[in-house]
Amino acid sequence: MGVARVWLDILTPKQVMFLGELSHRIEAKGHNVLRTTRHYREVNQLLELKEVEALVVGKHGGPTLEGKLEASARRVLELGKLIAKYRPDVAVSFSSPEAARVAFGLGFPHFCISDSPHAEAVMRLSIPISKYLFTPKIIPLKVWFRLGATPNMILQYNALDPVVWVRAFRPDATVLDQLKLTKDKPIIVLRVEETFAAYLLGKAVDQEPVITPIIRTLLESVGNTIQVVVIPRYGQQAQSIRHAFGAQVIIPEAVVDGLSLLSFTSIFIGAGGTMTAEAALLGVPTISCYPAELTYVDRYLLKQGLITHSTVSEKTVKRILQILSDLEAIRRVQKEKAQKLVTEMEDPIDVIMRTLEPYLVSS
Repeated sequence: MGVARVWLDILTPKQVMFLGELSHRIEAKGHNVLRTTRHYREVNQLLELKEVEALVVGKHGGPTLEGKLEASARRVLELGKLIAKYRPDVAVSFSSPEAARVAFGLGFPHFCISDSPHAEAVMRLSIPISKYLFTPKIIPLKVWFRLGATPNMILQYNALDPVVWVRAFRPDATVLDQLKLTKDKPIIVLRVEETFAAYLLGKAVDQEPVITPIIRTLLESVGNTIQVVVIPRYGQQAQSIRHAFGAQVIIPEAVVDGLSLLSFTSIFIGAGGTMTAEAALLGVPTISCYPAELTYVDRYLLKQGLITHSTVSEKTVKRILQILSDLEAIRRVQKEKAQKLVTEMEDPIDVIMRTLEPYLVSS
């Protein structure tokens, strides 16, 4: 067996965790891996935190469709030059339109991973020109067919993506010191929505993050008896939250170990996807305030009793207060449910590696 070349394109924090693990497994078999990313604060800092090396090519397109189009077009050109020299045998990404386009244009297969059919624009630009689509079984096949997938390209796994890094995770208590948190008061963590994503343009609240009224109502109800941590995605979001609440909330200055923070969290409120799933699978009492139609992952977690959902601040805070009134018992129940579910899931990386095997033979 020869040494193969594999290209992985890493665009979001979740992909750092998933594709970071995939790259370790490929390299453990003696093959070469090229990891690329783009200029994007959260991803770049998390790559450094997790000690995953990646070449930065291009940048995030920002909040407008024109910006996204231009950034993507420029990134295709830059990646095209780089990848033509690297000559990979196969590419893998979470539906990166640029990776799919470059692989297709240079004549080698692209493996697409996705649990996000709601990101319709990205899916339509990547799935139809990919060799395979790897996806959780909870997402109906007909959804993927509408986005350009064919029956013989879809490979499903009985798992949610975060199980890849949640299952073997061990918490690091230094995150508490980093954020000046204590264990003697409940820790409430809130994650801001992905306002710049194409699938939320025009759907998320423009004036302020979705979590802002929740924090306001919560602080009015319980004051300084809790510790509130907000995890923004962009500088504008951090600025908005700081302006609204000042020292009443904690906003990390840099990316922190999210799983460790969640491990010490009393209640998590998420307006996004990945941290909501991570918290739920860790057994943290979790409330989704996702500001659009619920994703298939959120619907599944809701059905399993691992999250609740509310976008109304008063209802959300009422639920938070209910949990706080019997926190230990509720945490114990949630942890048991989560551990049972995680144990039953298969490893998505195993499914991908089995399919990759025939491509890891030559260079």
